[in-house]
Amino acid sequence: MTDQPILMFDSGVGGLTVLREARVLMPDRRFIYVADDAAFPFGAWEEPALKEHILGLFAKLLDRFAPAISVIACNTASTLVIDALRERFPGHPFVGTVPAVKPAAERTRSGLVSVLATPGTVKRQYTRDLISKWAQKCHVRLVGSDRLAGLSEAYMREGFVDEEVVRAEIAPCFIERDGRRTDIVVLACTHYPFLVNRMRKTAPWPVDWIDPAEAIARRALSLLPPIDGALPQTEPDIAVFTSGKADFAVNRLMQGFGLTVHLDSGKTARHSNRFEDDAALIRIGQDQP
Repeated sequence: MTDQPILMFDSGVGGLTVLREARVLMPDRRFIYVADDAAFPFGAWEEPALKEHILGLFAKLLDRFAPAISVIACNTASTLVIDALRERFPGHPFVGTVPAVKPAAERTRSGLVSVLATPGTVKRQYTRDLISKWAQKCHVRLVGSDRLAGLSEAYMREGFVDEEVVRAEIAPCFIERDGRRTDIVVLACTHYPFLVNRMRKTAPWPVDWIDPAEAIARRALSLLPPIDGALPQTEPDIAVFTSGKADFAVNRLMQGFGLTVHLDSGKTARHSNRFEDDAALIRIGQDQP
């Protein structure tokens, strides 16, 4: 099990925030990053269809890559399907990503906490149960953003984001009540930490932005057997896109995170703007709503 890869799964590039932390804690491990970009955004799906899509996709991923553990680096997917994944694949460990409500409730001084998430995560009963369990003494505002995940994807690819749009998306997180102000915002989407500097810049007052990436990585590490000495790294860390599509910006981004875009032919993506000339990227689970 020690030489099996760790699989990181997200709808797009958001899970790279978790990968970044996991690399710090597990530098000798091999990683496979799976971006289900064929299904992005997950919020556009009906819940039953998305659940079956992810379950079917993981049947193929586990068979193909035989990972030691799978990290669902996505709040929307985790709050919907993490229990079903554990039930469907009982012999395989899964680590989910859920809104960091408990640490927010423990850390807040004003008692005013906001959870910034996708609409899918906001409406999920799983999220409301977390609040009922861990934050009964706090006022928790759920803020669903339709645009931030897409803005994060574009920012990571193109290096630009409209700060006024970011300001508008985060504005509902900030409330004042009886002389108190929101002092913590939970980033309940793994895409959002990529924009946190823009959020700090456009926020009406300073708050503590909680990014759960390190906690997720630590949980994954705790479920793996210890390594006795360094593992030989014979294969590169790879990125797989379920759409079978990529461009120069995506390839450059993956390279920046130490990932090689994997092709069916066994080759790697060339440094070219014409990826159409390369063999098709791995295509897994392309059914869309």
